[in-house]
Amino acid sequence: MRVVLQRVSQAAVNIDGETVGAIDNGFLVLVGFTHGDGEPQIDWMVTKILGLRVFQDEDGKMNRDVLEAGGSLLVVSQFTLYGDARKGRRPSFITAAEPGEAEKLYDRFVEKLSLREAPVRTGKFGAMMDVSLVNDGPVTLMIEK
Repeated sequence: MRVVLQRVSQAAVNIDGETVGAIDNGFLVLVGFTHGDGEPQIDWMVTKILGLRVFQDEDGKMNRDVLEAGGSLLVVSQFTLYGDARKGRRPSFITAAEPGEAEKLYDRFVEKLSLREAPVRTGKFGAMMDVSLVNDGPVTLMIEK
């Protein structure tokens, strides 16, 4: 399981000109799954994301997690996180989970984030999406489990 996590002051997902998910302060979470991913990886990632202290406190230090900062999460599926571009000019995606399995994992990931009382918005799995964001900081982390 791979995540690119971006602290944002705003982010949105549009499909065919319609906004399907949008947040203000919080995290844009781009997530991809590989073969063998399951509950242990999802549980670990949910705990990691919600516990990361990368939001500013009253002293301007990165000392608050997303919930303490009053933030939300915008979760977008992104199988291309498992693209291998080391050879040739066309990336290989053979290490990405099959779409049917990845969608189940994605849905479970979103569900588990929501169960932890995190305000969660999403894109649409498998759709062509336009993702816009204002990266705050910028703060961008790559996390893998």
